[in-house]
Amino acid sequence: MRQARTIGELRSSGYQVRSVKDEMRQNLIRKIRRGEDLFPGIVGYEDTVIPQIENAILSGQDIILLGERGQAKTRIARSLVNLLDDYIPAIAGCEINDNPFEPICASCRMKVEDMGDDTPIEWIPRDRRYGEKLATPDITIADLIGEVDPIRVAEGRYLSDELTIHYGLVPRTNRGIFAINELPDLAERIQVGLLNIMEERDVQIRGYKIRLPLDLFVVASANPEDYTNRGRIVTPLKDRFGSEIRTHYPEELEYEIEIMEQEGNVPEIAGVNLLVPQFMKEIIAEVTHQARRSTDINQRSGVSVRVSVSNYETVVSSALKRAIKLDETTAAPRISDLDAMIASTCGKIELESAGDVSEERVVRKLIQKSILTTFNRYFQLSDFADSIVKFNSGAVIETSDLMPSEEYAKQALDWEDMRTAVQRLGVGEHPAAVASAVEFILEGLHLSRRLNKDRMDGHAFYRR
Repeated sequence: MRQARTIGELRSSGYQVRSVKDEMRQNLIRKIRRGEDLFPGIVGYEDTVIPQIENAILSGQDIILLGERGQAKTRIARSLVNLLDDYIPAIAGCEINDNPFEPICASCRMKVEDMGDDTPIEWIPRDRRYGEKLATPDITIADLIGEVDPIRVAEGRYLSDELTIHYGLVPRTNRGIFAINELPDLAERIQVGLLNIMEERDVQIRGYKIRLPLDLFVVASANPEDYTNRGRIVTPLKDRFGSEIRTHYPEELEYEIEIMEQEGNVPEIAGVNLLVPQFMKEIIAEVTHQARRSTDINQRSGVSVRVSVSNYETVVSSALKRAIKLDETTAAPRISDLDAMIASTCGKIELESAGDVSEERVVRKLIQKSILTTFNRYFQLSDFADSIVKFNSGAVIETSDLMPSEEYAKQALDWEDMRTAVQRLGVGEHPAAVASAVEFILEGLHLSRRLNKDRMDGHAFYRR
């Protein structure tokens, strides 16, 4: 069918033009039957958000995604493009991707009347059928819908001539998907201008008696708190969305970890291999989960998944930097690297109140809670009875951010229960991973109030 170059060739090929919602519905059905992933890269929504989106598409409903920042709302909207056909035919040169068989703009109607079946067509790829706009208070109706083009008027056309209209983003997305992000930020008078688009599927420009029956799938996003903080969605517009779908943060730790690994930008350094033990990934993810439950943090603003991604990148970078300084061939994040997360976390959280509590103090508290929670997930204090006896007898273990990895094995792995604990963590025998495990165990015992920890000149000493 892509071989057709005129309306006549397209008609003789038997091509049937479908509405964009029917097109998406049929492609969704095909994907469901084949067991294909509807939203590649979207994690943790398999049993909650995605089924609701599928129902909305099957029902031919426009959708609004409500959720806090960092919940993949924009990514979901952009992924809907995968439900469009690879290519669709449109009248060549049309600004609004006109249906070759039923053109709606004046210039295309005139072209078809003049050329008939010889009217040339072009094939529009799916990526050109997606329009997106970030709502801001300065957006005008002209930006979205259209405006009179003074240049075309100056060419001698009458103001009442449809050909004087310069179409906005919405008509230019005709026969496609139009997404508007942060909808409450759009001025209420502009939201009212979208009412006809949402229901009657037509546009009105400057009072012209024109009707453009646009074929659109509309998806919007909003933060629920925006209804009171920055703006609101006017009730008639909100009523026109068929489905209101609530997004959420990853409910399980493994989802958070999967997103971290998927989205994290980890540098590749020649001559340095990277090992990230599972317990370190869990600690980083746990920090975010603890933040979402913390009373010190404003939960209305949310704690984005971006916190986990940034922290993961920062901790890994700290480990790589140490390997470079020590000229080691393998880098593994340690507990001492977690202090680097303060810089990557503080800018992404909002404290509940501006009192004596500083962001840095809150983050350190979150890190400690996360280490202890993860430690208790792997061990019981009774697992280290023999090591506690040795510490009671005066044993001291020194750690440092810049201590070579081999030094950790020399200090701790002669102890049977410490050696068993490292094996339980499944880090293998590489010195860098062993060093990470030893620091984790020592810090866990310290936070469990079994060991004291003294800091001096960048070194830490664990003792009773």
